[in-house]
Amino acid sequence: MSNPVLTFTDRGIYCPAGDFYIDPWRPVDRALITHGHADHARPGHRRYLCTNACAPVMVHRLGAISVETVKFGEIRKIGDALVSFHPAGHLPGSAQIRVEVAGEIWVVSGDYKVVPDGISEPFEPVTCHSFITECTFGLPVFKWDDQNDVARDLNAWWARNAADGKASILGAYSLGKAQRLLSMVDPAIAPILTHGAVENTNEVLRNQGYRLPDTIHITPDLNPKDHPGALLIAPPSALGSQWARRFGPSSTAFASGWMRLRGVRRRRAADRGFVISDHADWDGLMSAIRETGAENIYATHGYTDIFARWMNTQGYNAKVVPTEFGGEDDEADAA
Repeated sequence: MSNPVLTFTDRGIYCPAGDFYIDPWRPVDRALITHGHADHARPGHRRYLCTNACAPVMVHRLGAISVETVKFGEIRKIGDALVSFHPAGHLPGSAQIRVEVAGEIWVVSGDYKVVPDGISEPFEPVTCHSFITECTFGLPVFKWDDQNDVARDLNAWWARNAADGKASILGAYSLGKAQRLLSMVDPAIAPILTHGAVENTNEVLRNQGYRLPDTIHITPDLNPKDHPGALLIAPPSALGSQWARRFGPSSTAFASGWMRLRGVRRRRAADRGFVISDHADWDGLMSAIRETGAENIYATHGYTDIFARWMNTQGYNAKVVPTEFGGEDDEADAA
């Protein structure tokens, strides 16, 4: 197509017809943001547009920004482009962005997962001609277990530690993963304590109406002896730190899709690894792409080369698009 709906530039994904960027990684005049993770929602843009469910966390993280919001499914005309945001299922407020110009439709997925997690707005496939997809876990080895099974194992680990007089320290990214895990654990086992980075995000989401169990913010004057057998949820960077050692005997765990790989589990040096991700697994990627009906697939961040080659063997026109987006665990505390 001589005039594509979206182009790929050194600032990010650009729409010439609307003169805006999607999740740009360098400062621009107008940025449309899929979700609040730091590799997609960056500081320095003059104007931001995101879902009304995404905005509070983004403002919490970026400070005083000029942000306009839209509802899921609401259509906005920006220049000669029609734009709408649709649930991505990645974390609360996360969206795919649909852009239509002269009847040609492209969708930027951001990060997504297709299996409902009980807290995020469930993924909705969007029909399009061209689909820009992440492939963080774009290999057949990545296949996620049922969330209920993971929850059962997680609660059994916590209950066993509590019975043994140990604290349970669970490493999880403070936005998205931590809240998903909170929705999975059984508060009847013992108190749930949270690192400040997690609790601050919890507060923002609770104020929006997202339901989370009661948690206790870990402050400097908190006495661990007052909370025997507690579950502590903290950024992975806190595991093994002086902050964690104040809780005495403990068992540590890490929750990530990378826990599917034994080598990563060893390098994390945690007692347990729980395989749970806020990104689509191989089957999820395949089903999402099929449901779009797209012929053109653009693979970003992940196993891009292998993934694009596979998609081409399946009859798609697939290309790799270099971006500055991360994946799971690319930030110090991203799980």
